[in-house]
Amino acid sequence: MNKGVALAIFSAFVFSVMNALIKAASLTIPSAEIVFFRSAIGTLLVLALMKHAKVSFSTSGISLLVLRGLLGAFYLLAFVYTIAHIPLADAAILAYLSPFFVIVLSNLVLGERLPQKARILLPLVLLGVGLVVNPFNYQSFNFYALVGIASALFAAGASITIRHLSKKHHTYEIVFYFLMTAMLVSGYLMKDAFVIPQGMAWFYLIAIGVVSLIGQIFLTKAFTHENAAVVAGTRYIGLVFNVLWGVLFWQEIPGWMTLCGALIIVAACIALSWNKTPKESAATEREKPLQSR
Repeated sequence: MNKGVALAIFSAFVFSVMNALIKAASLTIPSAEIVFFRSAIGTLLVLALMKHAKVSFSTSGISLLVLRGLLGAFYLLAFVYTIAHIPLADAAILAYLSPFFVIVLSNLVLGERLPQKARILLPLVLLGVGLVVNPFNYQSFNFYALVGIASALFAAGASITIRHLSKKHHTYEIVFYFLMTAMLVSGYLMKDAFVIPQGMAWFYLIAIGVVSLIGQIFLTKAFTHENAAVVAGTRYIGLVFNVLWGVLFWQEIPGWMTLCGALIIVAACIALSWNKTPKESAATEREKPLQSR
């Protein structure tokens, strides 16, 4: 097996473990508090990396860095909140809508030309989303599913800002603003609902921060060994792992509509990812692993 593909598969596995840890922690810890600990641990680790690499903070472009931080913070809050309230597989499927939103937002916000392929795939993506959230079942089509879609939208917005930030700012600095902002925002949100972690909750919270960094490292390495489009497509195997954890630990067995919707969304998003040129895709994807997770 190609080394880049193997690294991508392993990173997808690690991120699925992180999602399962978030799900487990959410049983006793509020979502905002989980984001706070995840971000606080990540902030300390990134500061250590910046010091080791002798990366200094920029004096320009602060407003865009803060905007990227806010978008990333809202993504993380929405994603964790979604995992806490709907089946793990459904939350992961909705989060994978991000590549689709990147192309749509690039057209609406930046004025970039919408690829012909995207116009054809748009109805398919919407169909896949409809199957996952299941509008015919009120219990499935709810606020939590909409928050999951919003998490993908925020992640896409963050990815667009990274296109510009990566030209002038070091990756570690961009990551720092993301995690620091997420820590501040989640810290404010949790101030009236803080729960002192007990027993295994401490393990979950610390593991979430450490595991997320491990996943980011392996995903970044994957992009250095393989074409970005191949790695981006391979990452969707993470859905299989998320389904597996949901079935094993929470007896969350996906229905046929969820499975069909997942197949449609994954196929459409892989096709969209393949539409990028290798150079553009590599520039975007090398940054994304460290930014949007």
